[in-house]
Amino acid sequence: MGQKNKVFPTVDAAVADIPDGATIMFGGFGGAGFPHELIRAVGRKGTRNLFAISNNCGTGESELGVLFKNKQITRVIAAFPGPQSTYFQQQVESGEVQYDLVPQGILCERMRAYGAGIPAFYSPVGVGTEIAEGKEERAIEGRRYILESALGADFALIRAHKADPLGNLVYRKAARNFNPVMATAAKVTIVEVHEIVPIGSLDPETIVTPSVFVDRIVAVGDDRDA
Repeated sequence: MGQKNKVFPTVDAAVADIPDGATIMFGGFGGAGFPHELIRAVGRKGTRNLFAISNNCGTGESELGVLFKNKQITRVIAAFPGPQSTYFQQQVESGEVQYDLVPQGILCERMRAYGAGIPAFYSPVGVGTEIAEGKEERAIEGRRYILESALGADFALIRAHKADPLGNLVYRKAARNFNPVMATAAKVTIVEVHEIVPIGSLDPETIVTPSVFVDRIVAVGDDRDA
């Protein structure tokens, strides 16, 4: 059996089968590590009724602002939408977008748990607050905990610095952020990279996301992951 070809010629080809109503994780944090070109490709495709999972919710018309401006997202889970997430804020206030607030560490752990095959876990974060509403609570060794469920998605759109054709990924500085954990928590992981390098040229010690978690790779040749 031959090796599956994971390299796609364009970002538009890489997202061509994302359907309406899909759940999508978007990597990035504070301007670093966002899959800008993949996001724009989803915008051009016009896919609608999306459920987005992301730490941020756009900076003006950049990052996820592209999709909120187009009104392609109807539900979002995020930890810190950001003060410049104008379109997101307007649509939450108007009732067009449903917003679920999840503490940042819990957001990460819910995705990590999904990737590890753990369906749920107990956490002390949010006990006694709005975050705990409707969730099972349990006392363990005298401390209160709430049950958090694992969080997966149909697709993860992420950004890495380099990839080999097999899909092994390395990241650049802070651009690593949410991208590696999201790669493990989706049925299909699509990656935009600065460049694709030959098999064997990546130092194994620098590979953060192994190829088993990567389904599609596209080189965009820019330095947005700086």
